[in-house]
Amino acid sequence: MLHLDIQNYDLKDWKYLYRADGEAQGSYNWHMVSDRKRIAILGSTGSIGRQTLDVIKQFPDRFEVIALAAGRRTTLLAEQIHNFKPRYVASALMDSTLESSIESVSAQRIPMEELVLAPDVDIVLAGTGGGAGLVPTIEALKVGKPVAIANKEALVMAGHLIRKALQEGNGALYPVDSEHSAIWQCLWGEEDHDIRRILLTASGGAFRDLADEELAAVTPAQALKHPTWNMGDKITVDCATLMNKGMETIEATWLFDVPMERVEVVLHRESIVHSLVEFSDGSVKAQLGVPDMRLPIQCALAYPDRMPKPPAPELDLATAGTLNFGRPDIERFPCLNLAMHAGSEGGTYPAVMAAADEIAVERFLAGEIRFIDIATVIEHVLDEHSKSIQSSDPVLAEVLEVDAWARKKAKSVSIAGSS
Repeated sequence: MLHLDIQNYDLKDWKYLYRADGEAQGSYNWHMVSDRKRIAILGSTGSIGRQTLDVIKQFPDRFEVIALAAGRRTTLLAEQIHNFKPRYVASALMDSTLESSIESVSAQRIPMEELVLAPDVDIVLAGTGGGAGLVPTIEALKVGKPVAIANKEALVMAGHLIRKALQEGNGALYPVDSEHSAIWQCLWGEEDHDIRRILLTASGGAFRDLADEELAAVTPAQALKHPTWNMGDKITVDCATLMNKGMETIEATWLFDVPMERVEVVLHRESIVHSLVEFSDGSVKAQLGVPDMRLPIQCALAYPDRMPKPPAPELDLATAGTLNFGRPDIERFPCLNLAMHAGSEGGTYPAVMAAADEIAVERFLAGEIRFIDIATVIEHVLDEHSKSIQSSDPVLAEVLEVDAWARKKAKSVSIAGSS
């Protein structure tokens, strides 16, 4: 007795058929195993999403775009649908062009939280900004889906819930941030209990060489000119304030199960050494590469394999020359200290901090407040939060509640001297 249903599949997409014993003696069930990983991309029109699609285009025999989810860039999403022909689409907005694109490829439009649960999604790339990726990430992990995570706010807001979902579903988390990808790669083959310190490298952002008195006058346009990386607006401003690095310390505690006191930040302006791990015997491992997000993206999508073609220019250390390291100045960049303090406090503090930062950055980019006022807004919201009753182990509803509260509070913070 043979069970083989292939009518809905194109056999060129499948590597081989394997046979498993059926329930009845002498019967067999035949299963098709795809040679291509089917990927759902959350935040496909953002910086991470676009670079993920660049990687996928280089390996059409290994990767397939099965689902796309995006926010407000409907024209770009329509173009991506036309080029990659996904089966599922999630969009915060809808217009006639996007609707036409979805219909042209016979895609199914479903909410992002449901999209990640589709049985033909092999791996989820969480590349959304802000808190939008939290619930889909949790839902994917709860059913055992591997998640390649680039959405730092999700881990910052509710890292404990993400780890709980990871354990519940027996799924996997693959870091996509260049720093956490570096740490992850350094830990391959190592024992977790041998980790002494995690050393996160930071470029220092756009204003690392600016005099203190000049920080108050910097413009959004200046803040968006990162010296080495090409990223989205919000994360670029976070790099300039060092908030991004503060969030990464919190991420590291959840991704690698280490306490905050064993995570340190080291300035490294060249962005060649992406991070380091020191082990119990004093040995230090580092992962190096040119500053290009396509490498950690490819590493996460292909894991546990290494792809045969580099997605970025190869590193030439002789050309790179001198590599510099130093310590961050917390007085000049208080956002780093605020983030690490929130991480140490735990509970709902990180969610409040992340939400307040998102609104403060929006206000800065809109010209409402100065660059140096970003930290002031966050500190004010955290102070207000400390006066209320806190939950040390918040459930999802509590995380979302304090997220909404912090956003509202951050919008109302008045800054003297700001427009």
